[in-house]
Amino acid sequence: MHDEQFQPDPVAVAILRASMLHVPFDGWSEAALIAGAADSGHDAAAVHTAFPHGAIDAIALHSRLADQSMVEAFLALPERPEKVHLTIRALVLLRLEIAQPDKDAVRRALSLLAMPANAKLSAKLLYETVDSMWRAAGQRDTSFSFYTKRGSLAAVYSATVLAWLADNSGNLDGTVDFLDRRLADIARIPKITKPVRSVISAGERIANSLMQGLAKRHSR
Repeated sequence: MHDEQFQPDPVAVAILRASMLHVPFDGWSEAALIAGAADSGHDAAAVHTAFPHGAIDAIALHSRLADQSMVEAFLALPERPEKVHLTIRALVLLRLEIAQPDKDAVRRALSLLAMPANAKLSAKLLYETVDSMWRAAGQRDTSFSFYTKRGSLAAVYSATVLAWLADNSGNLDGTVDFLDRRLADIARIPKITKPVRSVISAGERIANSLMQGLAKRHSR
């Protein structure tokens, strides 16, 4: 289950963190990982042990470490929001603030994850991120709303990440505005007209099916 304590291999973490200096030049590649291994005092054999599927394993570890850091940063806030939607907003922004120094690496990672061969992992990592957010927000119920909440947040978070990648201002102001508009759109769903609501419902059903399938596979 995703709420079990994430305990990554410390050697893999050390190699990954050292590799981040090389990813902007070499991309998510074996060359970047081997350079990171050398910088952190490990050999090429350690790279193959830590990342048996190569760079895609490093990308997955990078995402999971960012999820972990997001939750830790949220729990360390001196004052946490009381309302759920503000909690989710805070978590999304923390996740992006953590990723900001490695923005180019994240852009390159998403390009690799967008390849058809990596579609399953891409969806799984997205599920893990939004699941971490909802659990940090105290939403651990397993009713149908479990999937609805994760499906809706997956759509909002994915769109916000794309807006963040397109924002070259050097700060998160534009991304914050974009996120606030998306969250406001969700809040207005119960008030909008029936035809539009039916279209949204159809989209949510697709997202819910995806979230249910991922949750079942992830719990095995």
